[in-house]
Amino acid sequence: MDHDNVSSLQTSSASKLIDQLIFRYPSGQYPPPYTIYSLTADVIPTLLDPLNGYFSVKDEDDRLVGYCCFGQEARVMGGEYEGGEGVLIDVGVGLRPERVGQGEGRRFVGAILLYGLQRYKTQGFRVTIAEFNKCSLKTFLSLGFEETYRFKRPSDHLVFIQLEKMI
Repeated sequence: MDHDNVSSLQTSSASKLIDQLIFRYPSGQYPPPYTIYSLTADVIPTLLDPLNGYFSVKDEDDRLVGYCCFGQEARVMGGEYEGGEGVLIDVGVGLRPERVGQGEGRRFVGAILLYGLQRYKTQGFRVTIAEFNKCSLKTFLSLGFEETYRFKRPSDHLVFIQLEKMI
């Protein structure tokens, strides 16, 4: 995956994306404590809806590396997302479970940010990450994101951190 080659981020039909996510991920499941990111049947309608803007991320050999989304779908219920409208775009990322912790995060996220910048002409990005997800936090901080807000999700009391980066 080459962050200088935006074609490594390809849009695909929603049904193809679902096929790749469900059937090519080993069980589509992440190990604890990352199980909150595991794919379940109830998320399929969200991923299938083209208005939600999910994109597959593929490497140079056209193998699925993960997926991303921008805007409303990248937000976590319970967070404050006021301010930044028209300036920041929210970004969500999902790396294949077997690739987590393998040192691919910077390239993966870098390619997604480059694609988002070119597609949406944004002035900056915002990401919301579970506090326990040290790998993802480390990746975004290393790319120049800064913490701006913390909140506890009402449904399960998980703490989430919002990070922002202006371009």
